[in-house]
Amino acid sequence: MKLFRTIGIGIIIWILGVSIYTISFYIPILENSELQANIFLSLGILPVVWFGTKLYYRKKSATKGYWLGLAFFLIASVMDALITVPLLIVPFGGTHYSFFTAIGFWFIGIEFMIMTTAYWYVKIYSQKKITN
Repeated sequence: MKLFRTIGIGIIIWILGVSIYTISFYIPILENSELQANIFLSLGILPVVWFGTKLYYRKKSATKGYWLGLAFFLIASVMDALITVPLLIVPFGGTHYSFFTAIGFWFIGIEFMIMTTAYWYVKIYSQKKITN
């Protein structure tokens, strides 16, 4: 795994995810704005992770999609712990505990894993089998 490349793309994914989450508060569709933001993030993160995975595999790599997804999710989690929670959650009465134990957080982590693994199987593994 290319460490600096993984960290850089992981940070870009996190920035786009936080942006989607934050912007959704300015689009009043549902009464519960937090639920709306989580729905927007859950749907918006799918193409973002797919694109980040595509960027990562643009240069050849033997890293399997599962491990890449885990790395992206860990990077996003560290960024959440250092920046998102203190700046966006704590001022509104939340805590690190409430953020990291929320089902939505873990659902998004599963989405990270599914998207990177799916990309790897569809674009990398299948091409490797065809050339062999």
